[in-house]
Amino acid sequence: MKTTKVHLANFMFVLFIVAFSSVLSLKVQAQEAEKGFLLSITEFTVKQGHDLQFREGVKAWKACYLENKGEWTWNMWHRMNGEGNVYILTSRMANWAEMDETSDDGKNCRNLVMDLINPHIESSEDNFARFEPEFSKAYPNPNPVLWVAYWQVNNGTRFKEIVKEITAETAKAEGSSRGYWYTYQGGDIDAPDFFVATPFANFAALDVDRENVWNIYEKANGKEKRDQLQAEFRGTIKESWSYLLKRDEDLSHNPPAK
Repeated sequence: MKTTKVHLANFMFVLFIVAFSSVLSLKVQAQEAEKGFLLSITEFTVKQGHDLQFREGVKAWKACYLENKGEWTWNMWHRMNGEGNVYILTSRMANWAEMDETSDDGKNCRNLVMDLINPHIESSEDNFARFEPEFSKAYPNPNPVLWVAYWQVNNGTRFKEIVKEITAETAKAEGSSRGYWYTYQGGDIDAPDFFVATPFANFAALDVDRENVWNIYEKANGKEKRDQLQAEFRGTIKESWSYLLKRDEDLSHNPPAK
């Protein structure tokens, strides 16, 4: 597996190629939606002390892009914990073929990227993930806070089977799955294999106690089966970690579909 490491001078290329390849994201056909869309993920680590400059640069580019009738939509998430000052740009593609699409939507704004954004980026990294609609909450997601849990696994097939079983019981009890599940598409040696983004209306919602999904499963299937499945699940995992994200509305552009 290979992850594209993006040099600072190539930030413009990343931003605009992702934009060009994603302008058709609102035109997903039914068969693609069933398979699950592709999520483009670009993580930017901002230089220490450059947060304000980075944000103002992105705002200036966004204003220019919208003035030029750009059709791309995206979300910018600010990571609240972990090392460094990290922003995460996400956008959807219906399929890989969208990466062959080109557009001139942002041509009048390229200098803003080079002059106002690039100088404030320490490093960046691109990845892709496939949405798993079969055992996820249904989009759209109106909530601005995400708790994102990541896993590296040694048995992806069994991991997914167990996730499907647990989320099915949760959906029966609560009406839907609690989160949005994704499978990474490639990545470097440190990339996760799976992640789930669980939405919250605000940070205060994190203080509300929710029943553990394993307890929900136990109520439906008994303690013996819960213990067996939980042991299997733990056996599939090599590493796990999590981050708290907040959507930055000023740096995002994701209006409701008309």
